[in-house]
Amino acid sequence: MGMSEFYGAQNDEESIATIHRFLDLGGTLIDTADMYGPFKNEILVGKAIASRRSEVILATKFGNERSADGTRRVNGRPEYVKAACDASLSRLGVEYIDLYYQHRVDRNVPVEETWGALKELVEAGKVRHLGISEASVETIRRANAVYPVTAVQSEWSLWTRDVESNGVLEVVRELGIGFVPYSPLGRGFLTGAIKSLDDLASDDVRRNHPRFKKENFAQNFEIVDAVKKIAIKKGITPAQLALAWVLAHGNDIVPIPGTRKVSRLEENLASLDVELSADDLQQLNEAAPIGATAGDRYPDMSTVNV
Repeated sequence: MGMSEFYGAQNDEESIATIHRFLDLGGTLIDTADMYGPFKNEILVGKAIASRRSEVILATKFGNERSADGTRRVNGRPEYVKAACDASLSRLGVEYIDLYYQHRVDRNVPVEETWGALKELVEAGKVRHLGISEASVETIRRANAVYPVTAVQSEWSLWTRDVESNGVLEVVRELGIGFVPYSPLGRGFLTGAIKSLDDLASDDVRRNHPRFKKENFAQNFEIVDAVKKIAIKKGITPAQLALAWVLAHGNDIVPIPGTRKVSRLEENLASLDVELSADDLQQLNEAAPIGATAGDRYPDMSTVNV
């Protein structure tokens, strides 16, 4: 996402080099969406993987419908599902999508209708597996009854622990669904690199997020300070510790930390070698307990947990 929008300046050449390095190191899952850009990120990813398609498990999303001028609406209408898929296939330059997510749930369209269209896409060979993002327990069950849900993608990190208390993590394990945490580094906050809003570009979307606002920033930075202290004791970076915490919850958890730089990619991947003891986990849970973060995740929370 950050390679094409939202987090300040972009550099396509650097981003493609980062994707190639990821593949060189044995990475497989690349996650994008039609709304990133809008549309630009799928084109970028398609260019990056053009000669390496067989190495990639390619995930993209529909449902956050954006026009070229940036206006947005959630759309789960069956006819739109099919049109969006065809458009993504074209931009990505591929014959099929490995994992196709409903990015946001449309409150005005029964999920059964949306997933009926998705099932047809699988039957047509355009999509191999289906996922859903930021969905409630009931919606996950209803979607899974139409066609098996392969993955649920929701925000999860040391500063966003909602899925542990709202039943989502429990239901995906009950149903045998993989869980894909996005923003496992707390939108970069848990790295410790953001010490004030001045560290964010003027057009960085995080400036508008409640958790980064002045009234919440100081309280949330206390969590970062606590994570940094534990990381220093273990001789690793805060980012590696935050990712290791997510990974420690099981092999059915596949976090997708975003980065634009090879150096950060390599730092993130090193978290796979971090082992956390029971004492480490207890310290982290005490440093960032459920509900400790101040402020909502988004300026508008109406499209999440639907």
